[in-house]
Amino acid sequence: MLLTAESSTLLLVDLQERLMPVIHDGPSVVANARRLAEGAGLLDVPVCATEQNPAGLGPTVPEVAAFPQLVMAKTSFGAVAEAGFATLLPPGTEEVVVAGCEAHVCVLQTVLGLLAKRHRVLLVADAVGSRDPRNRDLAIDRMQRHGAEVVSTEMVLFEWLRDSHHPRFREVHKLIR
Repeated sequence: MLLTAESSTLLLVDLQERLMPVIHDGPSVVANARRLAEGAGLLDVPVCATEQNPAGLGPTVPEVAAFPQLVMAKTSFGAVAEAGFATLLPPGTEEVVVAGCEAHVCVLQTVLGLLAKRHRVLLVADAVGSRDPRNRDLAIDRMQRHGAEVVSTEMVLFEWLRDSHHPRFREVHKLIR
């Protein structure tokens, strides 16, 4: 089943200033998260973000900080466990497209929590990272075994568009060139 822009929300998990420099291939993770966030903005897909202990790890990286409509600070590794999580996702969100760090900690626990709440979860493999790529790979495998669909940035953007005649096609297409 293809994604729809109308029922999706993009969730950016803990893409924070003091964390990203130690993430394996961090610049690529951030670049893909930015592509997703820009595309979401062009296609009216809500964007929200979490920040793990922002006093310690800093705010969301500047490359994506302007895109989320809501940002939730958290101390729980899994965002769904936070008291304020119920107000983070817009009402009616069915599909949650997830990008962020660290794949084997906060992303994993958040994705498993979303799945337990019966959301369709799409994990953007080229927009998630960990310090050790082995941890990232194990986490992606585990999340997939529990029901998350593993996708790429381009898959998400083109499914949100659906058609080359979409009025925003050229703008979104520029994001991936």
